[in-house]
Formats: sequence, C-alpha cells, structure tokens
Amino acid sequence: MAGESETSVSTESEAKRLVGTNDPYGGVIVHINEPMDPATFLSLITSSIAHWKLQGKKGVWIKLPLDRVNLVEAAVKEGFWYHHAEPDYLMLVYWIPQTPHTLPANATHRVGIGAFVINPNREVLVVQENSGLLRGTGVWKFPTGVVDEGEDICAAAVREVKEETGIDSEFVEILAFRQSHKSFFEKSDVFFVCMMQPLSFDIQKHDQEIEAAQWMAFEEYAAQPFVQKNELLNNINDICKAKIDGQYSGFSPVPTMSFSDQKMSYLYLNGKATKRDSRG
Repeated sequence: MAGESETSVSTESEAKRLVGTNDPYGGVIVHINEPMDPATFLSLITSSIAHWKLQGKKGVWIKLPLDRVNLVEAAVKEGFWYHHAEPDYLMLVYWIPQTPHTLPANATHRVGIGAFVINPNREVLVVQENSGLLRGTGVWKFPTGVVDEGEDICAAAVREVKEETGIDSEFVEILAFRQSHKSFFEKSDVFFVCMMQPLSFDIQKHDQEIEAAQWMAFEEYAAQPFVQKNELLNNINDICKAKIDGQYSGFSPVPTMSFSDQKMSYLYLNGKATKRDSRG
C-alpha cells in the first residue's frame, strides 16, 4: 500500500481491538503476526470495525501471513473479501461506509518484453521455444519474457536475452508497445518491443526453455509464413525494418527522480525531444 509505514501488529488487551497503521486515504492497515484462534480474531475484528467507524475510517486492510490461514474464514464471515495474494501472505479488505467502495483494484496488468537484437550483419537473434503455443512448429521468434517485480523494462530485456541465448546485450530503446486484455489469468497485458545491441555473438541457449537459437537474416525471419499471416508481427517487422534503415526513432530511458517518493525511475522518451543523455 502506498504511504504505508511498517509496524508490528498486536492486540490492545484492555480495549480488545486490533492495532494497525493509518494509511494516507482514511483507512487502516493491520498486519496479523501473533497467533490466535478464529473466535478471538472475529471478536477483535467486530470491536475494531466499530471503533474505526467512530473514527471515520473507510477502508480496512488485513494482511495475513501463510501461518495465519486459520483466520481467513472468520474475516470473510465478517464481510472482508480477497484483494490479492502473494507467495507469503493474503490481503483482505473491508469497506466501512455504507457507500460504494473506492479501494484500488489489485494489479491489473502483466508486463512483457520482446527483444529485437540486431547485429552489424543485419541478422536478428531468434529462438524456437520448447514449450508454449509455438512448441514444435518450427517458428523462429524474438526472445521474450515477463518483467519481474521491481525490475525496469530495460533491465528485463537484457536479462531475458542473456537467459535464453547467452548473448550479452545493451538496451537501446523501446520501439513500440501493445496492450491486450483478458490474457494471463484474465489480466491485461502490456508488451514492449525493445531494440537491443549485442555485446557478444556466441549463442549458448537455455536448454530448459529454448529448443534452438541462431542469428538469422532479418528478411528471412520476416518472410516466415507464420509471421506473414500475423498482423501484429507484420506491424512490428515494419517498425524494426524502419529502425534498421534509419527511418524510425523509438523511446530511450532517461533516469528521473519521482516527486512522490524521491525514488529513481526511468522516463522513456524520443531522443529527439531532449538534449539530455538518455543513458544517464
């Protein structure tokens, strides 16, 4: 939760209430760390909600670690619902006012990358996967993958290329992106086409993920029947070819300090729009 300050949560024995942390939006966040039985937990929830209602609180977030799974049913019976889950906890939420809730939804998008790695001989780095929809089809494709939590797009592209092919590369720019919906677990998907400059050329494929990998003439890659019949891939190829021919400019990363949390992040922009060095 944005603006959340960490606290260990216990119970106030005299007041018989849960102790939490106020969030910036009029809500309260509770971390359940101490063991308790469901009946005690339900009693604490009931008294706590009554107390928070008098305080004018709105949203209630209860974070239950895996070893407190015995408390889930009690919270749901009191009106809490699942918000999201991570490998080590479940987040439950409750809305106190008698109005439609304004709690933010769980993460709605997955972010992926496709790496367009082109060498000085106008050859593109391509792979055949040994799992997924294209397994066994003989189709050659760009290295692709999912951006990890807390990972920058530019770093993810470098990592995926290295993991799948053993090729070291340098991120150049984002050429294009596509948004689709109802994809992985019904979430939306944002896919970034990233141009990469190879720093090595000796391919060492990842045997668990990749059936084959090679450098292929760009024109040969683009001429594959599967690629020719796919509108999305044809559009991507047009952009890549225009970039090779010096007729297209994508978006390069510029290190930028956020005003809200003073953390460093990247703003991706067309290099012609600024005189700053996009590589920081």
